Amino acid sequence: MLNLERLRTLDALARHGSVSAAADGLHVTTSAVSQQLAKLEREVGQQLLAKHGRGVRLTDAGLLLADHAARILSQVKLAQADIEAQRGQVVGEVRLAGFPTVARGLFPLAVSALRRDHPDLLVRTAELEPEDGMRQVARGDTDLAVVLDWSNKRFPTPVGLNRAHLLDDTADVAMPAGHPLAGRGEVDLRDFADDEWVSWPEGEACHDWLMFTLRSAGIEPRITHFAQEHHTQLAFVRAGLGVCVAPRLGRDPLPEGVALVPVRHRLRRHIHATWRADADRRPSIRAVVDALREAGRRAAE
Repeated sequence: MLNLERLRTLDALARHGSVSAAADGLHVTTSAVSQQLAKLEREVGQQLLAKHGRGVRLTDAGLLLADHAARILSQVKLAQADIEAQRGQVVGEVRLAGFPTVARGLFPLAVSALRRDHPDLLVRTAELEPEDGMRQVARGDTDLAVVLDWSNKRFPTPVGLNRAHLLDDTADVAMPAGHPLAGRGEVDLRDFADDEWVSWPEGEACHDWLMFTLRSAGIEPRITHFAQEHHTQLAFVRAGLGVCVAPRLGRDPLPEGVALVPVRHRLRRHIHATWRADADRRPSIRAVVDALREAGRRAAE
């Protein structure tokens, strides 16, 4: 009989494309992946992998079995969801991912509440950017991801995923305390046409959003510093090296020497939870979404 965990390993290799990427997705070592695949080859009595450059590729037999593995694992997930739904109990394990400000601003509150209210549920968390989180959910490597889009630039949810709105998060402009606009009650983005900006790294959705938003306001921004983490961006602002957009969720503590001013036309992030549609019946998924929504309500108080 074929071993389910070995089929899971083969499925991960087929989806990720390499032994190292499959190991990352499964949270195991590359050696463990190789051992599982070697055992699976012995079980089926056929070669499933062939060397390809510095990596490996699936043989015809490997591709055939990987296709069956994907369908088997999907059916197992449906069975698990049905069993949980039939029992009506919040049990098992949920792998939860979210971008850094959500991980800091929501996850501790939500996971603490879940541990208190549902002691038989284990929640594992990880920081992932929204695009990576949605990819991992779609592949089945993560059960639930917290993602975002912006009021003026929506990002589509991939087919096969469900989502639930958690909260709206307002963003301000952060500037050095000595900036001429630091004492204003509110500002317009056009007021910063001559300023240098601190941005998220190029290629990330939030960087693309910032460029789109500033250009829509008639500004061709001068991005001089790139930093993924908001507190690193604020450190550049504190040093007088530019201004940045600073969402409120997970922002505290604010460094001394930084002033925050609301934008006249509010900048808002819409924050959502996403999960696979075939897991929709799992009470544990619903419990985590409810806990995240309550954590968002508390964080906004």
